[in-house]
Amino acid sequence: MIDIKGKTALITGSSRGVGQQIALGLAKKGCNVILHGRTADSNKKTLELLQNIKVKTYTVFGELADENQVNTLIQQVKALNVQVDILYNNAGIMKAYHNDIWTHSYDEWLETYKVNVVAMYKLCGAFIPSMIKNKFGRVVNVTSRIQDQPQLAPYGASKWAVDKLTLDIAHSLKDTPVRINYLDPGWLKTDLGGEYAGNTVEEVLPGALVPILIENDGPNGEFFSALDYKEK
Repeated sequence: MIDIKGKTALITGSSRGVGQQIALGLAKKGCNVILHGRTADSNKKTLELLQNIKVKTYTVFGELADENQVNTLIQQVKALNVQVDILYNNAGIMKAYHNDIWTHSYDEWLETYKVNVVAMYKLCGAFIPSMIKNKFGRVVNVTSRIQDQPQLAPYGASKWAVDKLTLDIAHSLKDTPVRINYLDPGWLKTDLGGEYAGNTVEEVLPGALVPILIENDGPNGEFFSALDYKEK
């Protein structure tokens, strides 16, 4: 495993849940963190949790379903004048459960893809080129192994798109020291996972950090399951 002390990570959707745990896990390894939430006030709780860890913390905001706000978010990060070494595309949405599987609306499909896929693509495009130039980079795209759930069709289809997008980008990075992989955090007790999930959100660690800590010639375009590394 590599040492990420002094590196800087941008974690989308880090105001709560899985993203918050990832931010804490990276910070405890000495990694500076750029937190992201939907609004300027979203990250207060995560900042409080990080205040006793001796790393640099930054906060940015933007609604990922809105192209203008995604562009502004990217500008906010670049205005910090720090090298983004790690991009953790964690943020995602799941629209309402439909018992009638043919009633998902156009807006539900489009908003889900905007957040879960298109914003991810835009963020990769904004920060991977500088990683290549800097000869170091780690990108993790959060996916899901949800299946047989047409009641959640927009979410499930968007996560398959995440897998394909990751694989295609990985092909372009194969001869670089930048690694991009995709990770399923598992079914966790979060706002998205719900109260009946079989695992606590804290159990996403240490597995969620594994694709960050790989060597420069390590896995690229590969799938990771956070719960495979769950402490017994």
